[in-house]
Amino acid sequence: MATNAATARSLSVPGATLHYQVEGSGPVLLLSQSGEGDADRTVDLVPHLADTFTVVTYDRRGLSRSTLDDPARPLTMAEHADDVARLLAEVTDGPALMAGFSMGGAIGLQVVARHPGVLATLVAHEPVTPRLLPDADRAEHAAELTAIQEAYTAGGPAAAFAAIARHLGIDPAHDDTEEGLTPQPMTPRRQANFGHFLGTEFTAVTTDACDPAEPVRAAARAGTRIVAAVGRTTRPTVHTYRCALALAGLLCTEPVVFPGGHNGATAFPRATARTLKTVFAR
Repeated sequence: MATNAATARSLSVPGATLHYQVEGSGPVLLLSQSGEGDADRTVDLVPHLADTFTVVTYDRRGLSRSTLDDPARPLTMAEHADDVARLLAEVTDGPALMAGFSMGGAIGLQVVARHPGVLATLVAHEPVTPRLLPDADRAEHAAELTAIQEAYTAGGPAAAFAAIARHLGIDPAHDDTEEGLTPQPMTPRRQANFGHFLGTEFTAVTTDACDPAEPVRAAARAGTRIVAAVGRTTRPTVHTYRCALALAGLLCTEPVVFPGGHNGATAFPRATARTLKTVFAR
């Protein structure tokens, strides 16, 4: 396990300034976080990867230290993908590896579609991508995300957490985890991130019009490998799980099973690191 401290940097991009962190040595691996997670979300995962990879983590625009020029302006998934491409151009001259979890997986698929050749391999773990699903399921998934937004507006974080546990199968208070994890309390900064995620980024997901098959076509043209991934304990009825299955179907592959559930990267960082190393070594 690597123990070197991460180097913090910033990058100006159109409409925002991105905060990112670099740690380790080896091929560049960018981690794109789930939910309201910033660069520190995977604090327990990164040390178990930094002995093999140059690990890049970042705050998505609008989260924590990545500030927006105009906070009132809506965001798009395309902007998130462009941010990743610009960020990777700062740290490497060649195709990089990327592991995206939930929201991060959806962003990764956009990167493949919009910036062919930037990624060598993308692991998309249960991406929040309603357009991967058949029409009826897509409408259900979008309605779930809207219901979570409405719960947050009406009742704040507590109501939103209950809705997330109900709709997405995530219940941090009761899910199993590895031992010795770094506490991640609901600080004021994390609360602000949560509000941005639900209020702004959910809308970016539900209004995105990217052709769900385009990342697969673009990957084939550019020689990028896309790996669909699911959590071992995620309920098969959860729509993000079904998004990963749909992606695997487009790829004509079987999804790779990762430890834990939808939040397995934070709940089982050691086991997740081992699985990522195995996938990227193939």
